[in-house]
Amino acid sequence: MSLLAVNVDSVGPAIQLALAPVFLLTGIASLLGVMTGRLARIIDRGRQLTESPGGTSSAMDERVAREYESLDRRRHLASSAITACTFSALLVCTVIAGLFIEALLGVDLRWLIGVLFTIGTLTLIVGLATFLREVHLATTTIRIDRAAAARSPPPR
Repeated sequence: MSLLAVNVDSVGPAIQLALAPVFLLTGIASLLGVMTGRLARIIDRGRQLTESPGGTSSAMDERVAREYESLDRRRHLASSAITACTFSALLVCTVIAGLFIEALLGVDLRWLIGVLFTIGTLTLIVGLATFLREVHLATTTIRIDRAAAARSPPPR
């Protein structure tokens, strides 16, 4: 039997082995969707502050400046989380490609695939920790004024 036939026969097990990283990739894609949604809301709020007419009091200016500062920090954290998770997804894709290259060419890439998967998992951890920091910052810096909310009608 030729070498090509043996390697083609190993594609089935490679597909089975690649299923776990593919599911991980799907999960990362969902996380990226959530993260980009949060980044979009941060940017929208920054634009809203920019377009709203400025207040006349220095207390209002100080409040807006603090909110800008918070939004800028949150924007940076969300962007960093997206970058880390995207890098993780790229590494997982490389792992999947490596599994198929190993199966098709018969080259032993276990060590390289293991290292790439470990780095991919670590970058996912960094991305999730950064995202958690952004969520924590959002919840600690945004205060809802219940009295003002009770006075104003709900948005339509």
